[in-house]
Amino acid sequence: MGTAIACASLTDTPEQRRDLLLSVIEDYDRDRSNLIQVLHMAQAIYGHLPDEVLRTISAEMDLPFSEVSGVVSFYSYFTTKPRGRHTVQVCLGTACYVRGGKKVLDTLKELLGVDVGQTTPDNAFSLEVKRCIGACGLAPAVAIDGTVYRRVAPGRLKAILGKYE
Repeated sequence: MGTAIACASLTDTPEQRRDLLLSVIEDYDRDRSNLIQVLHMAQAIYGHLPDEVLRTISAEMDLPFSEVSGVVSFYSYFTTKPRGRHTVQVCLGTACYVRGGKKVLDTLKELLGVDVGQTTPDNAFSLEVKRCIGACGLAPAVAIDGTVYRRVAPGRLKAILGKYE
């Protein structure tokens, strides 16, 4: 596995990214058992897995497109849409929900102008819901890029988001 993904950049040309993807597929011996690894590397190269990338992987690995797209849709860590620079995760586990998590989510939807699973038009934020982010005793909780904010009141959200703009 000699391909250096750290050198890949979303500013590379489409041809450079495709060449790198083809190199990754070759490094993984075009083997069906390596499909998840190839998909991870492809997502690292492109930032997401658009249809044309899935079709390339399908053709180059001699796999049905339905199998490749099925794996992508099954695992939550793959995305077919561009992601925002920042990922906002709202906990809706029992403790967070009971303590106002739904109001926090509704306020974030309004502030960001997107629904769950969507990305803001400027690609600044993607909004997700999680069942638990491990801050039950200090609910409701929101995580942005892995930083957990506890006891989040809807009125604090604008200031929290402002740290990431």
